Formats: sequence, C-alpha cells, structure tokens
Amino acid sequence: MQDYLARFPEQQSRMAPFVQRIRDPAIRWQGGIDRQVQIAMITPGDQVSDYWRRNKQSISARLDEIALPYRLDYHFNSPHSPVREQEQQLADILAQDPDYLILTLDSRRHQVLIEKLLARGRPKLILQNITTPLKHWQQQQPLLYVGFDHAQGTHQLAATLSQLASPPIHYLMLYGTRGHVSMARGDEFIRQVSDDPRFHLRQRVYTDLDPQKIESAVLQALSDIPNINLIYASTTDIALATIQALKQTDNTAGIMVNGWGGGQEELAALQQGDLDLTVMRMNDDSGVAIAEAIRLDWEGKAELIPGVYSGEFVIVTKDTPRTELERLKAYAFRYSR
Repeated sequence: MQDYLARFPEQQSRMAPFVQRIRDPAIRWQGGIDRQVQIAMITPGDQVSDYWRRNKQSISARLDEIALPYRLDYHFNSPHSPVREQEQQLADILAQDPDYLILTLDSRRHQVLIEKLLARGRPKLILQNITTPLKHWQQQQPLLYVGFDHAQGTHQLAATLSQLASPPIHYLMLYGTRGHVSMARGDEFIRQVSDDPRFHLRQRVYTDLDPQKIESAVLQALSDIPNINLIYASTTDIALATIQALKQTDNTAGIMVNGWGGGQEELAALQQGDLDLTVMRMNDDSGVAIAEAIRLDWEGKAELIPGVYSGEFVIVTKDTPRTELERLKAYAFRYSR
C-alpha cells in the first residue's frame, strides 16, 4: 500500500476526508431514488473469525443510518471449492444483475474470476480484505480495495513481539491457505525479523485452516523442536486451534501465541490468559467504508472515493487493562455488537 501511495500521491488528498467520513456519524440521504441499490456479497465461509459476519452487519447498519434504500444478498463460499463451483455461484449472482459486488481476492483462482468481471464492466466491484492494488490491472481497477493492511498489522506484531518475547526466540510459523494473506501475514513477518539475530525460524506449515492439521503441526513441532517458544498464528482460526492443541500437553510453559485480527473470540482468549497478544482491527471501519463508497458512487461522486481504504490496528496484550479493552471494543464493534 505504501508503494501505491508513493506512486499515486493524489490518493492522499482523497483519503483524509474519506477516513473522517467513516469516523463521523452517518449523513442521511437527501436525494431522491427510484429503486433499491442492489448489492451482492460473497465471503469465505467455515471460519471461526467473526470478521466477515461483522462486516456484513456494519455495511447494513451504516446503510440503514444513511437511509439509502438497498438490498444486500449475502453468500458464502469455500476457498477449497472447485473453480467450476465458484464460477456457477458467481453466474447465479450475476443473473440477478446487482449494482455492486463485494468479493475477496486471495488466490490466483479468485484473480481470474475478478478479471473477467472487470472486463465485463458491471457490476462495480469492491474487493474486501485486500489493500494492495494489482499493478497489471492498470486503469481497470475495482471501485475500492478495502480492509486492514496485512503488512502493516504484521509490522506492528513483529515490533511488539521483539519487545515481549524472551530471546533466543525459536518460532513455528503457521500459515492458513496458500495465497495473498499467508504471504502478507506470514512471509512478511519472516522478512521483518530475518535480520534480528534473536529470531530463529524453526519450521513453517500450511494448515489450510483445518483444526486437525493445526493441532498435528503444533504437537509435532513441540516433539521435534522442544525449544520452540513462539507460535506465530497468521489467522484467528489458527490461533484458537493452537491454544487447544497446547492444552493437550504439559510442556507449554514460556510458549507465546499471537492472534491476528482481535475478534471477540481472540479477545476472550486474551482475557483468559490463553493468548499473549493480538493485532486488533477497528473492525467495523471496513464495513462503514464500503457503505460510504456505495453512497458516494450512487450520488455520482466517485471522485471522492480513494482507490484503497485501510483501517486502523491496535496491539493489545493479555496485560491490557480491561477498561482500555472495553473502550477499543466499543469503537471497533460499534455497528456489529
């Protein structure tokens, strides 16, 4: 994202007022409208993380406050489903001719489908959970990239772990599925600490977000590499499954586990002392950003929408005071309680 802003400095002038719009109370719709705005949303299913559910809630709640008539059709898919099945789901949605389609982009398979939609020109696309524009799409970009910059969150985690963990730090890297998120959260962490002589990468495993694979990877690593003292979890699902795996063994004193995202389940694990720290998204900002982008575009003010919106992160640990945690939760989940 920083490369993007350096290359297109005019985006900075769009970002500041857009960020302020998200933080401010909604401005009610004043114009006339002769029909509902049709919105379709496809998100990954079968995840413990509440990020996707909360985004749907915050989009709807903000549009309700704006009082813009709309219909939001919500669909799940599986990142492991066959391409033909994903294409059929997309074809069924396109047959309804929505005005806006909210998708995620994490793999080459997603990219191919999205390129077909960009060439088609309708519906307008909003790409969620990615804040790194693709260079080779050049001028044929979606209406908005929106989410929380994975690299920025990773940098904050790396900086905090370098302060909290006891050296030497022997760590196990647990990825989710192969793709953009694993690279930006996992590979970026490895890169960030590669020049720090206190950090030693002992093993890396792709878990496909499968609880049994996560459990097996953790227990096997503890058996093979007994001096591991940090398990880096690149998603909420991995963090929570790691905690459950560690509870099966008595040899876990001094092993740190991080979360990624700071949803309700992670925050509960923090308060119970099972999780050491997480990078907490101000979750509902991304849903509000989507709602406000749709509103501006519907008003004919697309020039006010930045190409990318990335929400804010805050590092919280098991020692963060409860009052501070409650304050952060009140803002982060203000639409999706």
